[in-house]
Amino acid sequence: MKLTDQVVATLRKIAGEENVRLSEPMKLHTTFKIGGNADIYITPDLKHFPEVVRLLSKEQIPYQVVGNGSNLLVSDYGIDGAVISTHGWDDISVEGDVLRAQAGAMLSRVANTALEHELAGLEFAAGIPGSFGGAVYMNAGAYGGEMKDIITSVTVYHNREVKEISGSECRFGYRSSVFQKDAYTILNATMKLRKGAAEQIAAAMKELARRRQEKQPLDMPSAGSVFKRPEGYYAGALIEQAGLKGFQIGGAAVSEKHSGFIVNCGGATARDVMELIAAVKEKVKENSGVELQEEIRMIGRRQNSIN
Repeated sequence: MKLTDQVVATLRKIAGEENVRLSEPMKLHTTFKIGGNADIYITPDLKHFPEVVRLLSKEQIPYQVVGNGSNLLVSDYGIDGAVISTHGWDDISVEGDVLRAQAGAMLSRVANTALEHELAGLEFAAGIPGSFGGAVYMNAGAYGGEMKDIITSVTVYHNREVKEISGSECRFGYRSSVFQKDAYTILNATMKLRKGAAEQIAAAMKELARRRQEKQPLDMPSAGSVFKRPEGYYAGALIEQAGLKGFQIGGAAVSEKHSGFIVNCGGATARDVMELIAAVKEKVKENSGVELQEEIRMIGRRQNSIN
Protein backbone atom coordinates (compact mmCIF):
# COMPACT_ATOMS: atom_id res chain seq x y z
CA MET A 1 0.00 0.00 0.00
CA LYS A 2 1.27 3.45 -0.89
CA LEU A 3 -0.87 6.49 -0.26
CA THR A 4 0.91 8.87 -2.63
CA ASP A 5 0.21 12.53 -3.21
CA GLN A 6 -1.12 11.57 -6.64
CA VAL A 7 -3.63 9.10 -5.17
CA VAL A 8 -4.80 11.69 -2.64
CA ALA A 9 -5.17 14.30 -5.40
CA THR A 10 -7.20 11.86 -7.52
CA LEU A 11 -9.45 10.98 -4.59
CA ARG A 12 -10.06 14.68 -3.97
CA LYS A 13 -10.92 15.14 -7.62
CA ILE A 14 -13.47 12.29 -7.41
CA ALA A 15 -15.00 12.96 -3.99
CA GLY A 16 -14.40 16.68 -3.56
CA GLU A 17 -11.53 18.54 -1.89
CA GLU A 18 -13.41 18.96 1.40
CA ASN A 19 -14.42 15.29 1.53
CA VAL A 20 -10.91 13.79 1.76
CA ARG A 21 -8.92 14.26 4.97
CA LEU A 22 -5.54 12.85 5.99
CA SER A 23 -4.68 11.51 9.46
CA GLU A 24 -8.26 11.91 10.65
CA PRO A 25 -8.88 11.16 14.37
CA MET A 26 -11.48 8.39 14.53
CA LYS A 27 -12.49 9.45 18.04
CA LEU A 28 -14.39 12.22 16.25
CA HIS A 29 -16.43 9.63 14.37
CA THR A 30 -17.40 7.05 17.00
CA THR A 31 -19.95 7.32 19.80
CA PHE A 32 -17.30 5.89 22.17
CA LYS A 33 -15.13 8.97 21.42
CA ILE A 34 -12.17 6.59 21.18
CA GLY A 35 -9.74 5.76 18.38
CA GLY A 36 -6.48 6.69 16.70
CA ASN A 37 -6.13 8.24 13.25
CA ALA A 38 -7.25 6.81 9.93
CA ASP A 39 -4.60 7.30 7.25
CA ILE A 40 -7.26 8.86 5.02
CA TYR A 41 -10.94 9.61 5.70
CA ILE A 42 -13.31 9.97 2.75
CA THR A 43 -16.96 11.08 2.66
CA PRO A 44 -17.95 10.61 -0.99
CA ASP A 45 -21.41 11.05 -2.44
CA LEU A 46 -23.08 7.69 -2.97
CA LYS A 47 -22.73 8.08 -6.76
CA HIS A 48 -18.94 8.48 -6.39
CA PHE A 49 -18.49 5.52 -4.04
CA PRO A 50 -17.78 2.88 -6.77
CA GLU A 51 -15.14 5.09 -8.38
CA VAL A 52 -13.45 5.70 -5.01
CA VAL A 53 -13.39 1.96 -4.28
CA ARG A 54 -12.04 1.13 -7.73
CA LEU A 55 -9.14 3.54 -7.23
CA LEU A 56 -8.37 2.25 -3.72
CA SER A 57 -8.46 -1.34 -4.96
CA LYS A 58 -6.22 -0.53 -7.93
CA GLU A 59 -3.69 1.07 -5.57
CA GLN A 60 -4.05 -1.83 -3.09
CA ILE A 61 -5.17 0.51 -0.33
CA PRO A 62 -7.40 -1.26 2.22
CA TYR A 63 -10.62 0.45 3.20
CA GLN A 64 -13.36 0.24 5.83
CA VAL A 65 -16.89 1.57 5.36
CA VAL A 66 -18.41 3.09 8.51
CA GLY A 67 -21.71 4.70 9.40
CA ASN A 68 -22.37 6.57 12.64
CA GLY A 69 -19.66 4.65 14.51
CA SER A 70 -22.14 3.67 17.21
CA ASN A 71 -21.07 0.04 17.49
CA LEU A 72 -17.33 0.45 16.94
CA LEU A 73 -14.19 0.34 19.02
CA VAL A 74 -11.29 1.71 16.99
CA SER A 75 -7.71 0.82 17.88
CA ASP A 76 -5.59 3.42 19.65
CA TYR A 77 -3.13 2.91 16.80
CA GLY A 78 -5.64 4.00 14.19
CA ILE A 79 -6.62 2.40 10.89
CA ASP A 80 -4.43 1.42 7.97
CA GLY A 81 -5.59 2.80 4.65
CA ALA A 82 -8.92 4.48 4.07
CA VAL A 83 -12.12 4.91 6.01
CA ILE A 84 -15.13 5.63 3.81
CA SER A 85 -17.99 7.29 5.66
CA THR A 86 -21.62 6.90 4.59
CA HIS A 87 -22.39 10.37 5.96
CA GLY A 88 -24.63 12.10 3.43
CA TRP A 89 -26.13 8.89 2.02
CA ASP A 90 -29.41 9.82 3.64
CA ASP A 91 -32.23 9.81 1.09
CA ILE A 92 -35.50 8.28 2.31
CA SER A 93 -38.55 7.55 0.16
CA VAL A 94 -41.97 6.08 0.89
CA GLU A 95 -44.43 4.43 -1.46
CA GLY A 96 -47.53 2.99 0.16
CA ASP A 97 -46.33 0.77 3.00
CA VAL A 98 -42.82 0.38 1.56
CA LEU A 99 -40.02 2.56 2.92
CA ARG A 100 -36.60 2.76 1.25
CA ALA A 101 -33.60 4.41 2.89
CA GLN A 102 -29.95 4.91 2.04
CA ALA A 103 -27.30 3.44 4.34
CA GLY A 104 -26.16 6.71 5.90
CA ALA A 105 -29.60 7.87 7.07
CA MET A 106 -29.85 7.91 10.85
CA LEU A 107 -32.10 5.12 12.08
CA SER A 108 -34.02 7.53 14.29
CA ARG A 109 -34.82 9.69 11.23
CA VAL A 110 -35.97 6.63 9.28
CA ALA A 111 -38.27 5.68 12.17
CA ASN A 112 -39.66 9.22 12.34
CA THR A 113 -40.30 9.17 8.59
CA ALA A 114 -42.32 5.97 9.08
CA LEU A 115 -44.31 7.76 11.80
CA GLU A 116 -44.98 10.74 9.51
CA HIS A 117 -46.48 8.34 6.95
CA GLU A 118 -48.43 6.40 9.60
CA LEU A 119 -46.42 3.24 9.06
CA ALA A 120 -45.94 0.83 11.96
CA GLY A 121 -43.25 -1.78 12.53
CA LEU A 122 -40.17 0.36 13.08
CA GLU A 123 -40.99 1.77 16.52
CA PHE A 124 -38.33 -0.39 18.20
CA ALA A 125 -35.59 1.37 16.21
CA ALA A 126 -36.47 4.98 17.06
CA GLY A 127 -33.91 5.31 19.86
CA ILE A 128 -31.08 3.19 18.44
CA PRO A 129 -28.18 5.66 17.85
CA GLY A 130 -26.90 4.26 14.59
CA SER A 131 -27.13 4.60 10.84
CA PHE A 132 -29.64 2.60 8.84
CA GLY A 133 -26.88 0.68 7.05
CA GLY A 134 -25.25 -0.20 10.35
CA ALA A 135 -28.58 -1.44 11.68
CA VAL A 136 -29.02 -3.72 8.66
CA TYR A 137 -25.42 -4.92 8.94
CA MET A 138 -25.86 -5.87 12.60
CA ASN A 139 -29.53 -6.91 12.35
CA ALA A 140 -30.12 -4.37 15.10
CA GLY A 141 -33.00 -4.96 17.42
CA ALA A 142 -34.61 -3.89 20.67
CA TYR A 143 -37.78 -4.46 22.66
CA GLY A 144 -38.90 -7.45 20.62
CA GLY A 145 -38.21 -6.07 17.13
CA GLU A 146 -35.35 -6.71 14.69
CA MET A 147 -34.41 -5.44 11.26
CA LYS A 148 -34.88 -8.94 9.82
CA ASP A 149 -38.61 -8.66 10.55
CA ILE A 150 -39.09 -5.82 8.08
CA ILE A 151 -36.23 -5.85 5.51
CA THR A 152 -37.37 -7.12 2.11
CA SER A 153 -34.33 -6.26 -0.03
CA VAL A 154 -30.91 -4.65 0.21
CA THR A 155 -28.90 -2.96 -2.56
CA VAL A 156 -25.20 -3.68 -2.18
CA TYR A 157 -21.87 -3.04 -3.87
CA HIS A 158 -20.07 -6.35 -4.35
CA ASN A 159 -17.32 -7.50 -6.70
CA ARG A 160 -17.30 -4.14 -8.50
CA GLU A 161 -21.01 -4.13 -9.23
CA VAL A 162 -24.23 -2.89 -7.68
CA LYS A 163 -26.86 -5.56 -7.13
CA GLU A 164 -29.97 -6.23 -5.08
CA ILE A 165 -30.38 -9.16 -2.73
CA SER A 166 -33.57 -10.34 -1.03
CA GLY A 167 -34.23 -10.28 2.69
CA SER A 168 -33.80 -14.06 2.88
CA GLU A 169 -30.40 -13.81 1.16
CA CYS A 170 -29.25 -11.49 3.97
CA ARG A 171 -29.15 -14.57 6.26
CA PHE A 172 -30.09 -12.55 9.30
CA GLY A 173 -29.42 -14.04 12.72
CA TYR A 174 -29.07 -12.65 16.23
CA ARG A 175 -26.90 -9.55 15.67
CA SER A 176 -25.54 -11.13 12.50
CA SER A 177 -26.00 -11.07 8.74
CA VAL A 178 -24.32 -12.11 5.52
CA PHE A 179 -22.76 -8.63 5.36
CA GLN A 180 -20.44 -9.49 8.25
CA LYS A 181 -19.06 -12.49 6.38
CA ASP A 182 -18.81 -11.37 2.75
CA ALA A 183 -17.41 -8.21 1.19
CA TYR A 184 -20.72 -6.44 0.67
CA THR A 185 -21.20 -2.70 1.15
CA ILE A 186 -24.79 -1.81 1.97
CA LEU A 187 -25.99 1.12 -0.16
CA ASN A 188 -29.70 1.15 0.66
CA ALA A 189 -32.47 -1.17 1.78
CA THR A 190 -36.23 -1.55 1.48
CA MET A 191 -38.65 -2.31 4.30
CA LYS A 192 -42.22 -3.54 4.24
CA LEU A 193 -44.16 -1.89 7.05
CA ARG A 194 -47.86 -1.78 7.82
CA LYS A 195 -50.42 1.00 8.04
CA GLY A 196 -51.12 2.15 11.57
CA ALA A 197 -52.51 5.02 13.61
CA ALA A 198 -50.04 7.87 14.07
CA GLU A 199 -51.10 8.35 17.71
CA GLN A 200 -50.41 4.73 18.60
CA ILE A 201 -47.07 4.67 16.75
CA ALA A 202 -45.96 7.90 18.45
CA ALA A 203 -47.06 6.61 21.86
CA ALA A 204 -45.06 3.39 21.39
CA MET A 205 -41.96 5.36 20.34
CA LYS A 206 -42.34 7.69 23.33
CA GLU A 207 -42.66 4.78 25.75
CA LEU A 208 -39.58 3.03 24.37
CA ALA A 209 -37.62 6.30 24.54
CA ARG A 210 -38.67 6.65 28.19
CA ARG A 211 -37.45 3.13 28.95
CA ARG A 212 -34.10 3.77 27.26
CA GLN A 213 -33.64 7.02 29.16
CA GLU A 214 -34.49 5.28 32.41
CA LYS A 215 -32.25 2.23 31.94
CA GLN A 216 -29.35 3.20 29.66
CA PRO A 217 -26.40 5.59 30.22
CA LEU A 218 -27.31 7.86 27.33
CA ASP A 219 -25.43 10.79 28.87
CA MET A 220 -22.00 9.14 28.53
CA PRO A 221 -19.98 8.03 25.48
CA SER A 222 -20.43 4.33 24.80
CA ALA A 223 -20.89 1.86 21.96
CA GLY A 224 -24.22 0.55 23.21
CA SER A 225 -24.52 -3.01 24.48
CA VAL A 226 -21.04 -4.52 24.57
CA PHE A 227 -22.07 -8.17 24.73
CA LYS A 228 -24.54 -10.34 22.89
CA ARG A 229 -27.37 -11.78 24.96
CA PRO A 230 -26.39 -15.31 26.03
CA GLU A 231 -29.14 -17.85 25.45
CA GLY A 232 -31.30 -18.01 28.56
CA TYR A 233 -29.59 -15.06 30.27
CA TYR A 234 -29.10 -11.31 30.14
CA ALA A 235 -25.51 -10.09 29.88
CA GLY A 236 -26.12 -7.05 32.10
CA ALA A 237 -27.58 -9.20 34.89
CA LEU A 238 -24.67 -11.66 34.74
CA ILE A 239 -22.17 -8.79 34.93
CA GLU A 240 -23.98 -7.23 37.88
CA GLN A 241 -24.22 -10.58 39.69
CA ALA A 242 -20.46 -10.90 39.29
CA GLY A 243 -20.10 -7.68 41.28
CA LEU A 244 -18.77 -5.64 38.38
CA LYS A 245 -21.18 -2.71 38.24
CA GLY A 246 -18.98 0.41 38.26
CA PHE A 247 -15.77 -1.61 37.84
CA GLN A 248 -13.21 0.58 36.07
CA ILE A 249 -9.93 0.23 34.19
CA GLY A 250 -8.33 3.49 33.15
CA GLY A 251 -11.01 5.74 31.67
CA ALA A 252 -13.41 2.89 30.87
CA ALA A 253 -16.04 1.62 33.32
CA VAL A 254 -18.93 -0.80 33.53
CA SER A 255 -21.93 1.54 33.65
CA GLU A 256 -23.53 2.10 37.05
CA LYS A 257 -26.86 2.47 35.25
CA HIS A 258 -26.76 -0.62 33.00
CA SER A 259 -24.04 -3.22 33.46
CA GLY A 260 -24.30 -4.30 29.82
CA PHE A 261 -22.72 -0.98 28.79
CA ILE A 262 -19.11 0.12 29.05
CA VAL A 263 -18.78 3.90 29.20
CA ASN A 264 -15.97 6.34 28.52
CA CYS A 265 -15.61 8.25 31.78
CA GLY A 266 -13.10 10.60 30.19
CA GLY A 267 -9.92 9.88 28.29
CA ALA A 268 -10.59 6.16 27.88
CA THR A 269 -8.41 4.32 25.38
CA ALA A 270 -9.24 1.30 23.29
CA ARG A 271 -6.76 -0.62 25.44
CA ASP A 272 -8.72 0.36 28.58
CA VAL A 273 -11.92 -0.95 27.00
CA MET A 274 -10.31 -4.16 25.76
CA GLU A 275 -8.77 -4.92 29.15
CA LEU A 276 -12.09 -4.20 30.84
CA ILE A 277 -13.95 -6.50 28.43
CA ALA A 278 -11.42 -9.27 29.11
CA ALA A 279 -11.78 -8.82 32.88
CA VAL A 280 -15.58 -8.85 32.69
CA LYS A 281 -15.61 -12.02 30.55
CA GLU A 282 -13.23 -13.78 32.93
CA LYS A 283 -15.18 -12.82 36.07
CA VAL A 284 -18.58 -13.71 34.58
CA LYS A 285 -17.27 -17.08 33.40
CA GLU A 286 -15.87 -17.74 36.86
CA ASN A 287 -19.08 -16.65 38.60
CA SER A 288 -21.76 -18.18 36.37
CA GLY A 289 -20.04 -20.46 33.89
CA VAL A 290 -21.39 -18.36 31.01
CA GLU A 291 -18.97 -17.18 28.33
CA LEU A 292 -19.91 -13.74 27.04
CA GLN A 293 -19.36 -12.78 23.40
CA GLU A 294 -18.80 -9.25 22.16
CA GLU A 295 -21.43 -7.47 20.12
CA ILE A 296 -19.33 -4.39 19.33
CA ARG A 297 -16.97 -4.45 16.35
CA MET A 298 -13.29 -3.79 16.87
CA ILE A 299 -11.34 -2.40 13.95
CA GLY A 300 -7.95 -0.86 13.22
CA ARG A 301 -4.30 -1.63 13.69
CA ARG A 302 -3.55 -4.56 15.95
CA GLN A 303 -3.07 -4.20 19.65
CA ASN A 304 -3.30 -6.80 22.38
CA SER A 305 -6.20 -9.19 21.86
CA ILE A 306 -9.06 -9.21 24.34
CA ASN A 307 -9.50 -12.96 23.96
